[in-house]
Amino acid sequence: MDDLLYNIRQCTICSEHLPLGPRPIVTAHPNAKIVIIGQAPGTSVHKTGIPWDDPSGRQLRKWLGVTDKQFYDETKIALIPMGFCYPGKGKTGDLPPRLECAPQWHEPLLNKLPNIELVILIGMYSQKYYLRSEAKKTLTETVANYKDYLPKKYLPLPHPSPRNRFWLTKNPWFDIEVLPELQVRVKQLIL
Repeated sequence: MDDLLYNIRQCTICSEHLPLGPRPIVTAHPNAKIVIIGQAPGTSVHKTGIPWDDPSGRQLRKWLGVTDKQFYDETKIALIPMGFCYPGKGKTGDLPPRLECAPQWHEPLLNKLPNIELVILIGMYSQKYYLRSEAKKTLTETVANYKDYLPKKYLPLPHPSPRNRFWLTKNPWFDIEVLPELQVRVKQLIL
């Protein structure tokens, strides 16, 4: 695992497309039972090198019902983005994750995580990549049908970005149904 993580952190396959240059962000350990597959680091995370070290990360930790110490314990939770580096700014926010990363690195990483019991898919990029044809037409439908994916260890979530406040307000069932299920599963796996 150490060699693989070293190689990922040295990766430059899409460096010409990265406005801030490559800085792959990932944490994983063979003992981890949960993997969180997010989108791509933002500028704050690019600066610190710490995954989910931003308002979205704070919201995600609340959703999971975990402390910072639990969240960053790589022996419990692996943090693997779809794109390992900050992709740049678009018209309405950050650009999508670079397409090179997941095909290059996810399978080798997941093969070294034999104890995974829950894969949390954050946002539509990870959901489309992992759920493929089983993903619904919209992120809302996919998240609403989360129980369909649990037998395969997947639990889809919206992105915890502060920009998604409108989505959360419009979909109160998420707080009522999905978050309690998520928290119970996470608690069982990290204790």
